[in-house]
Amino acid sequence: MNNKINVDMLSEQNAVKLSALEEDYSYLSSRLARENLDIEALVEKAQNFQIAVPSWGVGTGGTRFARFPGIGEPRNIFEKLDDCSVINELSRCAQSVSPHFPWDAVDDFKELKGYSDSLGLKWDSINSNTFQDQVDQAKSYKYGSLTNTDAKTREQAIEHNIQCIEWGEALGSKRLTVWIGDGSNHPGQQHFQRAFERYLDSMKTIYGALPSDWELHIEHKMFEPAFYSTVVQDWGSNILAAMELGDKAKSLVDLGHHAPNVNIEMIVSRLIQFKKLGGFHFNDSKYGDDDLDSGSLHPYQQFLIFNELVDAEFRGQEGFDPSYMLDQSHNVTDPIESLINSAIEVQRSYIKALIIDRDALYEFQDKNDALMASATLKKAFNMDVDSILAMARYRSGGAIDPIYSYRQSEYRAQVAKDRPAMAGSGSGIV
Repeated sequence: MNNKINVDMLSEQNAVKLSALEEDYSYLSSRLARENLDIEALVEKAQNFQIAVPSWGVGTGGTRFARFPGIGEPRNIFEKLDDCSVINELSRCAQSVSPHFPWDAVDDFKELKGYSDSLGLKWDSINSNTFQDQVDQAKSYKYGSLTNTDAKTREQAIEHNIQCIEWGEALGSKRLTVWIGDGSNHPGQQHFQRAFERYLDSMKTIYGALPSDWELHIEHKMFEPAFYSTVVQDWGSNILAAMELGDKAKSLVDLGHHAPNVNIEMIVSRLIQFKKLGGFHFNDSKYGDDDLDSGSLHPYQQFLIFNELVDAEFRGQEGFDPSYMLDQSHNVTDPIESLINSAIEVQRSYIKALIIDRDALYEFQDKNDALMASATLKKAFNMDVDSILAMARYRSGGAIDPIYSYRQSEYRAQVAKDRPAMAGSGSGIV
């Protein structure tokens, strides 16, 4: 294995912290036993939990107004994989990388697959990009891609998505995620129904190119860059498109792509019920599509989402097999640190949801006992599961204290020597 974090150094750091971990673990074990919960089973669940890292997430993000590059930023997909490997080596819950094409396209995909294999990394969903123009692109997406009024522009966007499928097959992926920025900025600019019809026609061609064992994940977004109307603006349009396309088409939920105060966990339940939940882009939001670190603002909401996910798992819901991915923009933090923290916070929500006494919850729901039903959820949410997560990392070869170990490794300073500093502050998100 081509490790980026020194194994001996990590072992020494873990040895210093192991005694305290074992003490905390023993206490939590006794506490959970009183609730007839097996801590060892929970550790195993934590070890099996995985969430993909976005290739673009290891670079410094930005806004529509400015971007302030960090030191040692990755310049290509191979350097991005190095950073993703560090995240997984320390957290042990981020084995997969989700690439974005054409940003991550290479001449030799066999070489890229070999390099990811050497790092112990797998490939998750392939993301296409028809929301910005690329160098030497024949047709512009200024007025849309898959819904553009110009047939040649639509064909170009379709061909790119089909090419993404081919690249994904070379890497061993099984999913294509399609998000478009198509929409309008002025009333009357676009015929709503015709635009959606063009979208469905384009997506049917892409869907037809899917291998038999692939899924097509549809991502919606309420606004930006279209601020008056967006073609696929919410989960309603999303699931309508997925149902129109077929069984292999499913809806993807990005936590920042909803109107303020929308009940996301209920949307998740509906998608599960109709076998249309494809997966998630985890992040957090204060005002809109902020792409903040997962669990940094609304950890209870994230827990409630996992309550629905674990409920489906508990009941053996047919067709339930969602994929999990982070999708964040790190403007003022080291992206590696933020992604480590976020991966663990999502894992934390999952483990807390497993602690919920489901039989008691169902009984309170049947009796319309609102207070006790809510209290049952809060009891699990308020449980400190740090020692479960740390023990899962330790037993899997990761770090008991990932951020501490990362900083002690001085990985960022080391790669900065080989990665020239980017240009100064500039406009536009990466």
